[in-house]
Amino acid sequence: RKRFQHMNLNMSEFLCSLVERKAPGKDVVFLLDGSDSTRSGFPAMRDFVQRVVETLSVDDNKDRVSVVQYSRDPAVQFYLNTYTTKAEILDTVRGLRHKGGRPLNTGAALQYLGDNVFTASAGSRRPEGVPQVLILLSGGRSFDSVDAPASALKQLGVLIFAIGTRSADSRQLQEISNDPSYALSVSEFTDLPSVQQQLQSSVEAVVIDASPESPTVTVDTAKKDIVFLLDGSDSTRYGFPAMREFVERVVEKLNVGQNKDRVSVVQYSRDAEVNFYLNTYTTREDVLDSVRGLKHRGGRPLNTGAALQYVRDNVFTNSSGSRRLQGVPQMLILLNGGRSFDNVDTPASALKQQGVVVIGIGTRGSDKSELQKISYDPSYALSVTEFTDLPSVQEQLSSVMSTVPVRAPSVTPIVPGKKDVVFLLDGSDSTRSGFPAMRDFVQRVVETLSVDDNKDRVSVVQYSRDPAVQFYLNTYTTKAEILDTVRGLRHKGGRPLNTGAALQYLGDNVFTASAGSRRPEGVPQVLILLSGGRSFDSVDAPASALKQLGVLIFAIGTRSADSRQLQEISNDPSYALSVSEFTDLPSVQQQLQSSVEAVVIDASPESPTVTDIVFLLDGSDSTRYGFPAMREFVERVVEKLNVGQNKDRVSVVQYSRDAEVNFYLNTYTTREDVLDSVRGLKHRGGRPLNTGAALQYVRDNVFTNSSGSRRLQGVPQMLILLNGGRSFDNVDTPASALKQQGVVVIGIGTRGSDKSELQKISYDPSYALSVTEFTDLPSVQEQLSSVMSTVPVRAPSAPGKDVVFLLDGSDSTRSGFPAMRDFVQRVVETLSVDDNKDRVSVVQYSRDPAVQFYLNTYTTKAEILDTVRGLRHKGGRPLNTGAALQYLGDNVFTASAGSRRPEGVPQVLILLSGGRSFDSVDAPASALKQLGVLIFAIGTRSADSRQLQEISNDPIAQSLKRCLFFLSSCLFSVDTAKKDIVFLLDGSDSTRYGFPAMREFVERVVEKLNVGQNKDRVSVVQYSRDAEVNFYLNTYTTREDVLDSVRGLKHRGGRPLNTGAALQYVRDNVFTNSSGSRRLQGVPQMLILLNGGRSFDNVDTPASALKQQGVVVIGIGTRGSDKSELQKISYDPSYALSVTEFTDLPSVQEQLSSVMMERKAPGKDVVFLLDGSDSTRSGFPAMRDFVQRVVETLSVDDNKDRVSVVQYSRDPAVQFYLNTYTTKAEILDTVRGLRHKGGRPLNTGAALQYLGDNVFTASAGSRRPEGVPQVLILLSGGRSFDSVDAPASALKQLGVLIFAIGTRSADSRQLQEISNDPSYALSVSEFTDLPSVQQQLQSSVEAVVIDASPESPTVTVDTAKKDIVFLLDGSDSTRYGFPAMREFVERVVEKLNVGQNKDRVSVVQYSRDAEVNFYLNTYTTREDVLDSVRGLKHRGGRPLNTGAALQYVRDNVFTNSSGSRRLQGVPQMLILLNGGRSFDNVDTPASALKQQGVVVIGIGTRGSDKSELQKISYDPSYALSVTEFTDLPSVQEQLSSVMSTVPVRAPSVTPIVPGKKVTDFYLPKRKAPGKDVVFLLDGSDSTRSGFPAMRDFVQRVVETLSVDDNKDRVSVVQYSRDPAVQFYLNTYTTKAEILDTVRGLRHKGGRPLNTGAALQYLGDNVFTASAGSRRPEGVPQVLILLSGGRSFDSVDAPASALKQLGVLIFAIGTRSADSRQLQEISNDPSYALSVSEFTDLPSVQQQLQSSVEAVVIDASPESPTVTGMLTSTASCCSERLPDLCGETQCGTKQRPCLCGPVQQRCRGQFLSEHVHHKRGCFGFGQRAETQRRQTPSTPGQPSNTSGTTSLQTPPGVDACLLTM
Repeated sequence: RKRFQHMNLNMSEFLCSLVERKAPGKDVVFLLDGSDSTRSGFPAMRDFVQRVVETLSVDDNKDRVSVVQYSRDPAVQFYLNTYTTKAEILDTVRGLRHKGGRPLNTGAALQYLGDNVFTASAGSRRPEGVPQVLILLSGGRSFDSVDAPASALKQLGVLIFAIGTRSADSRQLQEISNDPSYALSVSEFTDLPSVQQQLQSSVEAVVIDASPESPTVTVDTAKKDIVFLLDGSDSTRYGFPAMREFVERVVEKLNVGQNKDRVSVVQYSRDAEVNFYLNTYTTREDVLDSVRGLKHRGGRPLNTGAALQYVRDNVFTNSSGSRRLQGVPQMLILLNGGRSFDNVDTPASALKQQGVVVIGIGTRGSDKSELQKISYDPSYALSVTEFTDLPSVQEQLSSVMSTVPVRAPSVTPIVPGKKDVVFLLDGSDSTRSGFPAMRDFVQRVVETLSVDDNKDRVSVVQYSRDPAVQFYLNTYTTKAEILDTVRGLRHKGGRPLNTGAALQYLGDNVFTASAGSRRPEGVPQVLILLSGGRSFDSVDAPASALKQLGVLIFAIGTRSADSRQLQEISNDPSYALSVSEFTDLPSVQQQLQSSVEAVVIDASPESPTVTDIVFLLDGSDSTRYGFPAMREFVERVVEKLNVGQNKDRVSVVQYSRDAEVNFYLNTYTTREDVLDSVRGLKHRGGRPLNTGAALQYVRDNVFTNSSGSRRLQGVPQMLILLNGGRSFDNVDTPASALKQQGVVVIGIGTRGSDKSELQKISYDPSYALSVTEFTDLPSVQEQLSSVMSTVPVRAPSAPGKDVVFLLDGSDSTRSGFPAMRDFVQRVVETLSVDDNKDRVSVVQYSRDPAVQFYLNTYTTKAEILDTVRGLRHKGGRPLNTGAALQYLGDNVFTASAGSRRPEGVPQVLILLSGGRSFDSVDAPASALKQLGVLIFAIGTRSADSRQLQEISNDPIAQSLKRCLFFLSSCLFSVDTAKKDIVFLLDGSDSTRYGFPAMREFVERVVEKLNVGQNKDRVSVVQYSRDAEVNFYLNTYTTREDVLDSVRGLKHRGGRPLNTGAALQYVRDNVFTNSSGSRRLQGVPQMLILLNGGRSFDNVDTPASALKQQGVVVIGIGTRGSDKSELQKISYDPSYALSVTEFTDLPSVQEQLSSVMMERKAPGKDVVFLLDGSDSTRSGFPAMRDFVQRVVETLSVDDNKDRVSVVQYSRDPAVQFYLNTYTTKAEILDTVRGLRHKGGRPLNTGAALQYLGDNVFTASAGSRRPEGVPQVLILLSGGRSFDSVDAPASALKQLGVLIFAIGTRSADSRQLQEISNDPSYALSVSEFTDLPSVQQQLQSSVEAVVIDASPESPTVTVDTAKKDIVFLLDGSDSTRYGFPAMREFVERVVEKLNVGQNKDRVSVVQYSRDAEVNFYLNTYTTREDVLDSVRGLKHRGGRPLNTGAALQYVRDNVFTNSSGSRRLQGVPQMLILLNGGRSFDNVDTPASALKQQGVVVIGIGTRGSDKSELQKISYDPSYALSVTEFTDLPSVQEQLSSVMSTVPVRAPSVTPIVPGKKVTDFYLPKRKAPGKDVVFLLDGSDSTRSGFPAMRDFVQRVVETLSVDDNKDRVSVVQYSRDPAVQFYLNTYTTKAEILDTVRGLRHKGGRPLNTGAALQYLGDNVFTASAGSRRPEGVPQVLILLSGGRSFDSVDAPASALKQLGVLIFAIGTRSADSRQLQEISNDPSYALSVSEFTDLPSVQQQLQSSVEAVVIDASPESPTVTGMLTSTASCCSERLPDLCGETQCGTKQRPCLCGPVQQRCRGQFLSEHVHHKRGCFGFGQRAETQRRQTPSTPGQPSNTSGTTSLQTPPGVDACLLTM
């Protein structure tokens, strides 16, 4: 009892504190200039603040003080509620230190004060009416604008005083101050005492009689809506039971009931989750039961800001049970245990604005100042040590809850007796079987509606990936019509299911006046959603938007749907109904109807007597002098208004480049306040003038409920635009949007304005008023008053018609125009215009339309007839009837143009046409019909009668003439078991007449196919401006279905013709796994393009992308097509077929069949790369002659050989491509005309790179994918300025055979590096000597024998596990996109099967450098990975070094120690999320990852560099793109498709070298003795004295080698900080040369010792074919390391990489070396030898040589194991093996094994004629045979089908052998 009495006492005290009038006092904020320029004056400023504070009454809580210091940005020294005594404030002020920094941004500081200091949470008592004072001390001019932020503070009621020194801008300070007299000035800050008295007098003179805001009303009410928001993050796990009990105790004190107290509980961590809503339970017992059952949610980080926003948007809403609009107090009790990870300011402020009283209760882990910001008042922020102490604040909480401040509600009226009902039906693939039941359900509901008397209206929309309207709300006016249409509905199909997009579409296109919605008239809007699955996209925002429009949403889902998602969509959880299947829909029909009928509508919207008026003022630079006149004009208008809360409301917005609100519709409630603010308006300035953006801004931000607009309550909305110039941006869309919203726009312009633009903007052309100058504005005031006095309001429709005449005014109708004019007159004579029954408009058109007059221009028949008689012929061409029809729908059949369509008045269009339309009429005519327009078309004999029938509503049925072409049949056969064939048809306007022939051609081709799920698949796509799929590859599974669909194809129409975009579209959307493409399973992909014209856009890139994807494109064009374009698009120029017209298509059908089965004849693709730099000017004629002579020897004319020439200096220039010319004569002509390019420096590396990217490509004519040999002949006259290693190596990997010819000025060693073999690098003194090497060159080229494709085929692996690393761009530029990245990673991980022996995941974040969040072996469960991902924090930093990050993950994450299972054959994937261009180079590290077999998928935003991302990605098609990171879900399906089939490289085929037998490459036998030996010598500072001993040691070892007979090769590399090659393996060919060079070696010097970097360098640059390594040929590779110290860097990864390459490493170290490190480097610990000093090296020489000789290598180094699905289509093997076997002998010690039984008795042939795949193929040699024997065969496995086999494949074995 005592406790209760004590509580009552607290309640009464609290009530008194709320109601009582505050004693006079002030909140004083000092804003101090702390920039660099005020350093010397700062002590004087500090003293001044102290002296002012001394005069204030702080201790009795009258005055409060805050100090903020600023320069570039502001820093709060202390807030208004930080200190409560004067002593504390003075102590802190004395200790203030100068901030420093520049520039001086006073504007930003003022803005900051408004947002963060003059706020209740920061201690401001502004809401209580306490005066707010700002004292600014400034020592310079502000670098940014101060106008807007100063104005905003004044609007808040802040009184600003500014004191500046002579360095400050006095005019700027006057602008900032409330009054110019409040801007004081001193010479220096030391003179501040001289103005102190003046300042104090001014402050004291301020008399504040009223609070600047509406007063808070104290309500003692019997009911409340209370929401508990509980911190359910990981950190509150142990405190959660105490929270739960606390909630119980509070609820026990409440009087819970439907019309009493309501309770909701929400729990949150990263995001919020509702446990139950305010309307879920209606009894205290139910609430308590639910509370007791609450379970801790867990998760991180803690996003309190997001949770506050969530409860505002989803819990404090009508649909969730909130009674805020009925005036019931709203309370939020937050229990929080930690600082928020996100920002709480905006959502906390939003809740307060909504009138929610927030009480924050925190523990010692919470942030006290954050809690005060969140709470409704700082005193409402309560605190406990632990949650177990919560009972101690319960009494305090009760006291707060007993008296709640509330704002008065607003009410939206609704019209009774009518409904607009929209059905949204899930038409995705998953609802195919349930669709008939949905259709029946719609019929049954429609049966119950009152359609015929125009009470109810119905629309049906079906959706999957995107929505399709079946009919609009105004399409049908009778129930019978609706039911007929519903019965005929067909299932749409498609995926994924995008419910969010469909809801968005309804808001934008269906619940609109133009679509028949009567929402503006107050008719209830109902949406019934039938869903059979979870939405792929987000539904929150679009559902919320519909609810804000007032749409009542009911959702019915099957068991496959997400019930929680449906509840989110619905207005109330009880409106989300559930059935098992759609066939159970009848069971919920009654429940649905009851809910809909329960909507009570008590009032209709009243006729307006008040208005919301917004003035939009042109404040750009050009109106500076006219602005005072504008201001006065606004004053005069406002003086005539009756301003008040429930009367007229006014807002002013000023704009130039962007718009800025001066005050909102709800800022002021008295005319005096509005006038005061208007008088204080200052010109804004700025340019350009963006009127469109400003109109959009006022629509989105001013004509809104929150800004005071009463549009939804039916109050008329007016916008008065004062404009002085033409808009820089487009005004059409935003002007139209305002009109659709019902805003009446009146545009007033000067002579500088664009009159037609102003008419477009205005609600009606007659509402566009004009003056010469703004000073003439008074002359239009009367006119304006007249317009404003009669606001257009919809009236009941009178019988009549709106008739629009559309007249063909093109050049061809000149002579007939008088007759048209007479016809219009005669029709008008019959109409009833004068009594406002009928209205008339006339529009004339040719290329574009011109309105002669609108439907509301004239109101009498006489006026119309006068105007018609005076009509003049327009003229012009071509005739665009489609564009004219479109224009009518957008601009004439609209309310603003006088159309009464929304009121139900019939709309009639009469078209008079004298010719065929040049553009498409289908879509615009259809759009008009959907609007309900009745179209009659009258044409002459020159018109197209069929086109007119299409335009008209009811064309006369006619028999169409049969086509005038005869189709011959031909045999169509393709030699393959199955294919995926896509037809891409040109459906543009220009192919209208040829389309039937195209359709029949497709039919004939399909009739020859063997269509089926596992046979041939067919898709058809039609395109013009954009592409549209008629059906996908997986839509139909029978030939009959495909043919039926083809026969029903209709011409699409449209322009321009964008073939490039269409090719890109089919690549991205049709040749995909989800659309039925079996590309990844190895099924041939074909695209047949039927094209009738030149593309408007570029086709190069998309055509190339298709070829790279392996799609065989066959292009068939007419005489209208561009032949060269078609050749570019086609897979091969010969695949570009041609006909005169589409009716001739049968003539190419045989040719098409031939193309689909042919293989190319042997030949060569030869590219000449000519040095065109400044230094070769004199030698260029000789180069040109040489090229001619070589070309003379080639077979070009029969398409065997192809030629390209590229010239280069600083950068390359293609003279012609491989597919540019098809005859030798053309090539020779062009070569003779070549001109020297010139330029410097000489960048050979860049040129080689360019060739790989742009010339040796299918799109440029290269036939490399078809196995045609690729030859490059380089003519060089100098040393390259850039590096040639990487690009030359890349070309060789592509299989290009490189020959280099250089003059004496060239670098012979560099040319050897570039060439495939040192013997391919030829030399001449001058270019004039080129004839001397021509024969040698030709012999080398001809000696090349290429029997197989130069590329290794990709093997598709169906694997049960993967190692996946996410590399996230964590740089400064991705701060806002990081949450979306994090969520994307989450979604991907959720799909993985994470486990020790399943999928493994790692996350790395990078900016300047990379940081591992967790490794591949850190977590072994999906839950642990997800927890860690959810907790990721943005790293920040710059610049963005993507190259370094790629290198880092290669060296540190894709390693054995970090959990990578690469060596076990587990696929390795890297998913890069990137938001910008890399600051460093990505080429080398990207290449290194690919060489390691890592599949890189790059996903970038619009900020990324697309070409860079393609370089990084494993394949260019693996580079995915989104606009922003928030769009990442859109590529998830694409990513899944890539991830589901990981390409794993089969062992690479080495380009064939002349002089070697083919069997040397395909059948590795025991190698002849020989070695490649590399010495790596420690040349650091510490080995200076020992270096001679090292040198001697190398000499002695070389003496023992067999160099002269080319058995052994030697290289020496010296290193310290970085390595330096002394000579390569192919530099010298005699022992004498090597020994001479070794004797001359000099010590390198340098530090530190980076052995790891040196080992890495060897792998990349020395153990390579270009440097003379014979590793690809199986020659043993030996590395001898001499080291005298410990390595400064890591050696693990590079040593491991060398071992993987098969290098045998021996390490010899002195006592200064790290023996353990040397053992790590060596292949075996016994290979790490030790000496005291280098002078002791002879003692280990014998041991070293023995170890090297003991190495027995039966097979080359092993490739990682690949577990894969092997196909059985290797015809290449069956063709080649007999020849290969003929070269092989086998004996007892060496028995070959090759995918079949070993032939024990072979003497010349070891394979039987028919190879049987019984056991795995393990390679060759003794070890392989042993392994084969140990592997059991698979029981029951068919002998000639694919099996899953573990392969360890020796290099040199053609990948095709793996596919037998």
